[in-house]
Amino acid sequence: MVWTWRFEKEDGSVVAGAGADEEFSSQGDAESWIGESWKDLLEGGADRAVLRDDDQVVYSMSLHEG
Repeated sequence: MVWTWRFEKEDGSVVAGAGADEEFSSQGDAESWIGESWKDLLEGGADRAVLRDDDQVVYSMSLHEG
């Protein structure tokens, strides 16, 4: 299993950049990383993060606060 994040704008278009090539060995590692990186990703133009386990979407979440 390889866990990765995909970053999107509100319209669903993919945002390339920091973190898009990161691979994690567990869901917990991926979630810890996003917890430390979400503000930078938001500033870089991403609105949403999509967690994937190989090619399967696990969940998506907004990077905007509350």
